[in-house]
Amino acid sequence: MQTISELLAQQLQQPLQYVENVIALLDEGNTIPFIARYRKELHGSMDDTTLRQLEEKLGYLRNLAARREEVKNAIAGQGKLTEELAAAIDAARTLAEVEDLYRPYKQKRRTRATVAKEKGLEPLALLLLEQGRDCPAPEEAAKAYVDAEKGVETVEEALQGAGDIVAEILSDDANIRKVLRQLLQKQGRLRSVSATEEDTVYRLYYDFEMPIPKLAGHQILAINRGEKEEILKVSVLLDRDTALPALRRCVVKPGSASMEFIKAVCEDSYDRLIFPSLEREARSDLTDGACESAIATFALNLRPLLMQPPVKGHVTMGLDPGYAHGCKVAVIDGTGKVLDTAVVYPTYGPRQKQEAISKLSVLCRKHRVEHIAIGNGTASRETEQMAVELIRELGGKVSYMMVNEAGASVYSASKLAAEEFPQFDVNLRSAVSIARRMQDPLAELVKIDPKAIGVGQYQHDMPPKRLDETLSGVVEDCVNAVGVDVNTASASLLSRVSGLTAATAKNVVKYREENGAFTDRRQLLKVSKLGPKAFQQCAGFLRVPESSKMLDHTGVHPESYAAAEQLLHLCGYQLKDVTAGQLQQLPEQVKGMGEQQVAQQLGIGLPTLQDVVKELSKPGRDVRDDLPAPILRTDVLDIKDLQPGMELTGTVRNVVDFGVFVDIGVHQDGLVHISQVCDRFIKHPSQAVSVGDVVQVVVLEVDAKKHRIGLSMKQAVKKQK
Repeated sequence: MQTISELLAQQLQQPLQYVENVIALLDEGNTIPFIARYRKELHGSMDDTTLRQLEEKLGYLRNLAARREEVKNAIAGQGKLTEELAAAIDAARTLAEVEDLYRPYKQKRRTRATVAKEKGLEPLALLLLEQGRDCPAPEEAAKAYVDAEKGVETVEEALQGAGDIVAEILSDDANIRKVLRQLLQKQGRLRSVSATEEDTVYRLYYDFEMPIPKLAGHQILAINRGEKEEILKVSVLLDRDTALPALRRCVVKPGSASMEFIKAVCEDSYDRLIFPSLEREARSDLTDGACESAIATFALNLRPLLMQPPVKGHVTMGLDPGYAHGCKVAVIDGTGKVLDTAVVYPTYGPRQKQEAISKLSVLCRKHRVEHIAIGNGTASRETEQMAVELIRELGGKVSYMMVNEAGASVYSASKLAAEEFPQFDVNLRSAVSIARRMQDPLAELVKIDPKAIGVGQYQHDMPPKRLDETLSGVVEDCVNAVGVDVNTASASLLSRVSGLTAATAKNVVKYREENGAFTDRRQLLKVSKLGPKAFQQCAGFLRVPESSKMLDHTGVHPESYAAAEQLLHLCGYQLKDVTAGQLQQLPEQVKGMGEQQVAQQLGIGLPTLQDVVKELSKPGRDVRDDLPAPILRTDVLDIKDLQPGMELTGTVRNVVDFGVFVDIGVHQDGLVHISQVCDRFIKHPSQAVSVGDVVQVVVLEVDAKKHRIGLSMKQAVKKQK
């Protein structure tokens, strides 16, 4: 039997030694970001996504192994564990297979079969099920079991009880369930019909039927929600005339005197026990698969959203639009510090709108505002129009960007926001958050529950624990990929750093407040409850700009400092050259010397050498700077301005199973259906585009009443050609 390491190596198509190394590193308490970045030699430079898959599959296989032992022990406790059964349990590759094998030995609630067994009919059932050559006709065999004292008064009652026992035996048979499960997976269909006459968002599924293998995740989740809201009735279909012969082939022995009896029992077992159970299982499996797909899509969208290039170092005005309570305003400096706040009422009427523009003009000139961030929620359309007029009044020296405000209200009402801004009310905190989202999306979005960020589909229907684990992993990977300034980062951001917990992150902030800025990475060891192991995990991801040691400013891990200094000496440089940014030629220089030879000379692995060279040649580099810059606008489009055939530039806001939502500068995002994403066939839009991508689109259709915009990326590419 294959070991867990061998199974993982096979499933992930990775060398066995690398897989064993990663398992050992995980068991030692190392984090995924640390393993991915600083232990590349041990795993062949697997990326963090592959490492998380390995960790997840490792957990599943270990749970499977533990469950196998539990099941074997439970059956052995009944004195029924045979060598063959133990071997079958050990060979089971999934938890479902293990449970199928355990099914006959589980304690059951009182059933028709248990009642029949209490009446002494089990020997008759086993005799008829055996279908031996010397088996008498069922009616003859049943006469010996008629016993009024036991509640069996007729032959028919004896046969009915024996049939109930056989039906349960067939239902519990692992092989039968496997055969019928595979048939259902291949030939089954999901059917939904309306349970109401009303027109709802579920009208697509009022008379819907689709083969199970062809169902898309978003269809399954929509149908589930419609059923939960009692708008849809849902069932799983399988051709009975196909399923019953498959069941009979597993059981019936042609020519036996009890053959017809067993055939009839097969029908009863299938209709009453097996198919209802498989239908529930199929619905559960479909839901689980759809949830995993939706969670993967959410994670796929969340990563580029968090990694959006920041608009750093500029004084920014955040506008949180609203009707009843007005538009909340916050001005922040280039570091995110709040300079000023206000509330204006541009939606109350022309006079109030002009007053708002005048008030904001004063603020913009006073603080030299360069950019305006506008939340895309309620009243954002009117606020955007006001911002455009404001920019014109300022002479066009300011630009604006629509910012996805999903989760801003969740953050502003949170305990964290209250601690950060005790002097502001909830609404003004939202305006600050919106401004900061433009300046540094990652640093601000880590304060919000990832589920509230709004770049998924049906995320509120997902298993919370599984969704949280996945999204937290994405946030952690993004934070560690960028790196964190230990002297300016919030506790929320620090808590996402490899090796730090919420408690140690707060302790880092507390130490900073009590002792001033960190001036050395090693100082982290003085932080309460931050021991050597935590330091090893976090040190490389924390930057210390105030340190006199230049390597503390970079992503070079302290364990590689000696090698980095030796490399500089080897190439004729000094540490001060790193500070001066004089090492742009270092990568080519090292390649000319032979990377493998240099690595050997320094006593480090080739991947570590390459990472050190990259850090030294571009100290302080932000990986997000390589991504497309966000679109800053100075004018506004109305949905009424759109005409089919217009070509526009937009930003991808969300990627779902059926298409891509693109912000083209009007209040409503347009939809690029999956068929309009590109010329080649793709199973999912994420194969061609990611959240945050800047794309060219052509307007296909506009429905102003329903606020729907149909776009095509495919046609835009053709026009360019």
